[in-house]
Amino acid sequence: MITLYHCMSARSFRPLWMLEELGLPYELRMLPFPPRVTARAYLDLNPLGTVPLMIDGSTRMTESAAICQYLCAVSGTTPLAVEPGDPAYGAYLNHLHFGEATLTFPQTLVLRYTRFEPEDRRQPVVAEDYARWFLARLRTLEPLLTQEDYLCAGRFTAADVSVGYALLLAQHLGLAPRFTPAVKAYWERLQLRDAYRRALQSQEAAARLQGVSIVPAPDTLPAAKA
Repeated sequence: MITLYHCMSARSFRPLWMLEELGLPYELRMLPFPPRVTARAYLDLNPLGTVPLMIDGSTRMTESAAICQYLCAVSGTTPLAVEPGDPAYGAYLNHLHFGEATLTFPQTLVLRYTRFEPEDRRQPVVAEDYARWFLARLRTLEPLLTQEDYLCAGRFTAADVSVGYALLLAQHLGLAPRFTPAVKAYWERLQLRDAYRRALQSQEAAARLQGVSIVPAPDTLPAAKA
C-alpha cells in the first residue's frame, strides 16, 4: 500500500491526482501546514519537513514530478506515460518537469512576497514581477494548446498532471483570469476529469476524518518548499 503525506492543495496534489488516475490503492495522511512546524514528529519521517512524502515499501520520494513518473513506471503499461522510443518521449519528460521547475517555482515567490513575509517585508512589485515571469512561461504553451487538447502524444499523460497542478496553484493565487485563451480552455478540460475531481474529494474527506482544516492556508499551496 502506497502512503502519501499531503497538505491541502499542496504540491503533493500531483501524486494524489496520479494515484486516482492510475486507480492505485493508497493511504492519504493529511498534515497541517507547515508540517515542519505544526507536526514536528513528521521530521522523523522526512527531515526536509516538506510534502509530498510518498512511501512505497522501501522507496521514499519527496519530489512531486518524480513521483508521478515513478507511479507510471511501477503501475505497468499505462497511457499516462510515454515510453522511450516514442517520438513524443522527450516532449513528455520536458513537460513533466516544466510543470514544477519552470511554472511552480515563480509562483512560490509570488506567495512569499504577498503572504509569507511579515507585512513590513512584503514586496508587491517583486510579486508582480514573478507573476509576470510565470505567465510569460505559461504563454509558451499557447501555440501548442491551440492545436492540441493535451501536451504530448495526442492524449492526457502525467505531464498534464504536472502542469495541471501549476494551473491549480495559479487559480488559488488569482492568476487564472490572466491565462491565454487556449491555456484557459485546457485548464477547464483538466478540471472535468473524474480522477481530478476524486482527488479533490479524497483530500477533503481525509482532512475531515483526520482533523485537519479543509481550507488551505495561502502558504500551504507550494507545500512548504518556498
